[in-house]
Amino acid sequence: FYPDGSRTKKENRLQGLRARLHFVLARFRMRGMLLPLLLLASGANSFVAQTRPHVAATPFRDRRWSRLGTLAHDSPLLQPPARATNTRRTAAAADGIGADFDKSGRPEWMPTNTEMKKLLPVGFMFFCILFNYTILRDTKDVLVVTARGSGAEIIPFLKTYVQLPGAIAFTVLYSKMCNTLTPNKIFYATLAPFLGFYAAFAFLLYPARALLHPDATMAAWAAAAPNLAAPIALVRNWTFSAFYLFAELWGSVVLSVLFWGQANAVMNVAEAKKYYPFFGIGASVGVLVAGQVMTWVAAIAKARAAAAGGDAYELTLKLLMTAVLGAGGVMMACYKYVQDKVVTDPECVDATASRKARTKTKMTMKESFKFLVNSKYIRNLATL
Repeated sequence: FYPDGSRTKKENRLQGLRARLHFVLARFRMRGMLLPLLLLASGANSFVAQTRPHVAATPFRDRRWSRLGTLAHDSPLLQPPARATNTRRTAAAADGIGADFDKSGRPEWMPTNTEMKKLLPVGFMFFCILFNYTILRDTKDVLVVTARGSGAEIIPFLKTYVQLPGAIAFTVLYSKMCNTLTPNKIFYATLAPFLGFYAAFAFLLYPARALLHPDATMAAWAAAAPNLAAPIALVRNWTFSAFYLFAELWGSVVLSVLFWGQANAVMNVAEAKKYYPFFGIGASVGVLVAGQVMTWVAAIAKARAAAAGGDAYELTLKLLMTAVLGAGGVMMACYKYVQDKVVTDPECVDATASRKARTKTKMTMKESFKFLVNSKYIRNLATL
């Protein structure tokens, strides 16, 4: 139809268009594609509104169509975009046209050199955290499910009687560390015990599990009280229960507390909106790499055990925990680089915001809990 046509002609043309559209949908059975097409059109309109605001703001009646179905030559849709010259991009940015480029001609999605200085180390930290978490998560489940006198029924008891008290104890300890230590020391003081336990478990506790686990005594107790077999298995395999606790706390402590606290300290709100979604890509890559590493390690351990004898799983555990320790060392190196090269650079981090972030307010555990309860914003976040 034409914008300058009569009302009757418009209605006739619309009716013919509806009939043709109904025929196509019925003929090719594409009724289910109508909603995706509408959503695609809506997304395209939003994209035009962001990148070509002068076109999106033009009324439809001014986007004149010729009778041959082509755009009129004076239509703004035919105006070419700004060419790849800094002068024209700068002028376009000043006029609000071509909002996908900054004043220097760089695409807005591309990080600047200053942003890359802090984006790369923080991204590597996130990759290492998810790499370790994938290995630890899979290892802890195998340990507790395949242990003597244990099974999948032990996991709810681990969540209730091991993980929950451990999380509460860490919260109290972390609150005390925040009141006594600097932020740098808090990071190392929190991360070092995790890495130390993983190394001790792989090279000391697991090889000596036959001496450390009271198998005979706990087996007698389980036979006398079969209904308490699952709680008894927690004590019988106490080293495995401890590993389960440290593996579970890795995600909630290192990822949720340490990493996001560090990321929010060095990135402002605008950078967070632009680059935090890319961390999800790094997380996916970390999970994939961890799965491949576990496959390689299992094959290597199996081949060595078949050739020289020994426990293949024990060797697998040692190799996996060595990989976890290596990733932890990379995390510490990245954190040190951020503290030495990024936080001290006024071009990367605002000095005023940095000093404000380092200013600590000492509160007791009771005062902290009262503050969280009275804060509507944090309370709603906790509810979510």
